[in-house]
Parts: sequence; C-alpha cells; structure tokens
Amino acid sequence: MAESTPTYHMLIVEDDADVAQALQDFFELQGYRVTHAPEAHKALELLTNAHRFDVVLLDVMLPDRSGFEVLQEMRRRGLETPVLVLTGRGEREQVLQGFGLGADDYIVKPFDPDEVAARVRAILQRTQPPDRAPMQIYHIGDVEINFSTHEAYRGSERINFTAMELNVLRYLIHHRGEVVTREQLLRDVWHIVGDVETRTIDRHIASIRKKIEPDLRQPRYIETVYGKGYRLRAEDQSTNSPPTSR
Repeated sequence: MAESTPTYHMLIVEDDADVAQALQDFFELQGYRVTHAPEAHKALELLTNAHRFDVVLLDVMLPDRSGFEVLQEMRRRGLETPVLVLTGRGEREQVLQGFGLGADDYIVKPFDPDEVAARVRAILQRTQPPDRAPMQIYHIGDVEINFSTHEAYRGSERINFTAMELNVLRYLIHHRGEVVTREQLLRDVWHIVGDVETRTIDRHIASIRKKIEPDLRQPRYIETVYGKGYRLRAEDQSTNSPPTSR
C-alpha cells in the first residue's frame, strides 16, 4: 500500500471573513490543514514563530499593512514560504510588483476556487520535494482517478463520477485507514450540521462502489463499519506522474 498523502499546512491571510471561510472550507475538504490570519501583523507572527507553512494565500488589501509589505518583510526575514497573492486589482504594475517582491503566483478576485487550487498544486509541485508533491493521480485497484481533471478510467474505459462522488472519494482517501462517520461526511463534504437524514450518504457510497468494487457482495475497498460509518482500505497508489495513455 502506498504511503498516505502528505498534509499541507496553508496560511490564508485575508481580512474578508466570508472569503477566508470559503477558502478554508474548500481547502480543508481537499485535505489541507488551514490557518487563518485576518491581519498582516498576525500573519507575520505566525510565520516567524516556529509555524511551518507549505504555502501562503496572501491578500493585498489588509487593514493594517498591505500584502506586498507582508511579502517584502517575509523575504527580508529569510522566509521562503511560497506565496500566492490574491487581489482585486489586475493592473500590470501590481503584477510586476508582486513578482518583484518574491511572489510565486498571482490571481485576481473574483476567482474560481478550482483555479486557486490548481495554482496552489502547481506551486507545491515546484517547491515540495518529490515525496511531498501533491496527489494528482490516484489508483484504487484498476481504476485511475485524476483529481486535477476530474476524470477516471479503468483501462481505456471512462468512468463517470459526479462531482459529489469525487468529493466523497477524495475525503475517504485523505482519511484512509480511519473510520469516517456519516456525521463527518455531512459536516465536511455536504456542510450540513445536525440530526438529518443520512441515506443520501449511503446512496453515494453505493454508487461509488459500483464504479470501483470488483464484487459488490464483498466490497474490497470501501468497508462498512456497522453503526459508525465507512473506511477506505484500498491497496492503492497515489502519484504525480502523468495519467496512463489511452
């Protein structure tokens, strides 16, 4: 069985609480550990006080100092943590200023979270050692899942997962070997908290099993832990290499 996918620690420096929460929810769903700093001084405090971050999402417009000042101070202190700058301005001068101060990439608001995620993965691919590079291709048995393109294949046969099925599968992968309760799935994948009907989870698990399990009567990969939830116990492999040619 392959080693588990590494957990990346992300710092989001953003004063807009709604934007920050949306980004935090999005990246936590994908398995990131996320810390939020609403102000520049808090971000610099976290970055310099023995907190190791793999990537920083840095807003330019902060209430106490600009994001560019934070970036400049980071580099002055010798902090080489990769930085993706978030801003509502797209002027060429600002882009050049960000790169001149040591930004690794730049994205303009409003943005698509999937594009932010793709840019973060690209940054991590460039800056992480090979054994910590982000998962793109994942194998469960003879099924190859590309989480970057949202495509899956068994050999040359295309397997169609819904977006929610992929979200559930990604969550199980990131918690591989652990029992994941229905309440966890509702909270972290559907963002529903409270005592609600959970048959929708069982239907999604059943649909995923139809697409990955060799024998539905004896599931090999997604185990039902009765009275608790589910556990992924696949003999799997995660990789960053290109998908198999079709």
